Amino acid sequence: MSKGYDWLGRYEEFHGKFDRGKSKPVIGITGNFGDKGCELAQGYYQSVLKAGGIPLVIPAYEDMETLAATLERIDGLLLSGGADMNPLLMGEEPVPGLGGICPQRDKAELWLIRMAYNRQIPIMGICRGIQMLACALGGSVIQDLNSQYKEDSLIKHSQQLAREYASHTVWIEENSLLHEIIGETQLAVNSFHHQAVCETGSCLKVSARAKDGVIEAIESTEHKSVLGVQWHPECFILNGDNCMMPLFEWLVKEAVSFAGARRIHRQVLTLDSHCDTPMCFPKAIGMGISPSQLISSRTGLALVDLHKMHEGMLDASIMVAYLPQGERDEASLERANRNAHHILDQIEGMVADNADALEIARTPEDLYALKGQGKKAIMTGVENGYAVGKDINNVKKFRDRGVVYMTLCHNGDNDICDSARGNTEHNGVSQFGEQVIREMNRVGMMVDLSHASEKSFFDALEISATPIVCSHSSSKALCNHPRNLTDGQLLALARKGGVAQVTLYEGFLRVDGKASILDAVEHIRHMVRVMGIEHVGIGTDFDGDGGVPGIASASEVINLTRMLLRNNFSEQDLRLLWGGNFLRVMKEIQNFKL
Repeated sequence: MSKGYDWLGRYEEFHGKFDRGKSKPVIGITGNFGDKGCELAQGYYQSVLKAGGIPLVIPAYEDMETLAATLERIDGLLLSGGADMNPLLMGEEPVPGLGGICPQRDKAELWLIRMAYNRQIPIMGICRGIQMLACALGGSVIQDLNSQYKEDSLIKHSQQLAREYASHTVWIEENSLLHEIIGETQLAVNSFHHQAVCETGSCLKVSARAKDGVIEAIESTEHKSVLGVQWHPECFILNGDNCMMPLFEWLVKEAVSFAGARRIHRQVLTLDSHCDTPMCFPKAIGMGISPSQLISSRTGLALVDLHKMHEGMLDASIMVAYLPQGERDEASLERANRNAHHILDQIEGMVADNADALEIARTPEDLYALKGQGKKAIMTGVENGYAVGKDINNVKKFRDRGVVYMTLCHNGDNDICDSARGNTEHNGVSQFGEQVIREMNRVGMMVDLSHASEKSFFDALEISATPIVCSHSSSKALCNHPRNLTDGQLLALARKGGVAQVTLYEGFLRVDGKASILDAVEHIRHMVRVMGIEHVGIGTDFDGDGGVPGIASASEVINLTRMLLRNNFSEQDLRLLWGGNFLRVMKEIQNFKL
């Protein structure tokens, strides 16, 4: 009698060779919907398998919590083809040429795409998938090319040819992501659609068109891993043709990168050393939104809130009480001090009202403990020593309520020192400023020299008995702005054990202001070369005009991690850059005894 297939022996043979150190990325594939429910054409999962990924079918369901939980378990998202979308969801009435609609998929996929996009998960859309991608991210779709497309020489886009064969040509934009993947400016593709992307929206741009101008591919405008194609690349593998595999290999490669960054963020404490979210409070209050609601809700008014911190996997932020430089008479100084305390009250109240997810931290140890509890953390700072006025006792009052650093000045000279944008009133740090610095040393508050003049910087470096920090300053060698630090300043800061935190304000990254995440990476690389990896960090200046394409809010900070990994920064390097260096200095200062 035949023994049959020895499945158990094959299983044990495989299990004995299994290497737990090798993990493949999980690619979620949106399932189609047919007569028997969820279904998926084999080309999708076979292409993912061949590219080195693990395919996981995501059925069409509208439970948003479950969709969000699913995204926590995948490393890339593949949007499959299928029926037309209900135009009512885009505020349109159906045209006569509209095809069959699959209502089970529409809302679920719009939500899924938006959530994946906000979490920076790599996405590739195919046929219906490119159209859903455009609709979810602010674009629109032509319901029926034959009746709505304004082009006399429209080619046939809905072919009767077998799907594993090419039927027309697309022209690929040079310098596009798609061109980088394919390596050609022309590509023969298959075509089985009567709809197409009409407008991409601001998040996406066109990267390929057919001869008649119909959009055939779109991609991110923000250096994100987002790509959509109108044809069906998954079908070619069914005929043994690997010509489209570079697309799936790209998705799997990006998923590996994302998975690596997410693993690092789960293990490493990530701290943004400077954000100005309290500057959003007055506008929000004017609209009937409290600071507590601002941080807990996706209002669109702030670049830092609990949703965005979760999506970008940012653990902690130092929110500052910012004071613009004003008059320095007794009444104005008293008002400035009162305003600083009021802003700190608002921050503390905002955190207290969201105590289930957020807490105030005063020490590095607090931050690590909160990360272990799964909570986000807020530290507080004061931006502009104008808040001290002329009363040295105010330094201790700020420290007693948890302020971890004070920026000595802002855009204008004050009683402490000259600003980088000031009038050289004191020729550096004033006599009162020297007292303030020494008192900050005594009470364990970090001295922050962002915004200070070069002379004030070197004066403070000599006066301070502890290392100083620049909570949000970039490299003057790369962007000649008065607010940035020269290589000489960077070297001097490093020799004294301090740290400089690269900031994301576009005008501090590029003279022409046309900065992106790539420029932020270049500033980090340059400052690390000058100072050493132990003296550089990240202070975004979110909600204080900080944020550039690719890292425009707290939800996108994981993108910077991915970019740094591509530039050969190690996990330990990232541990230092994302707060380790800054917190080392904070701990030294808080433990300092005169």
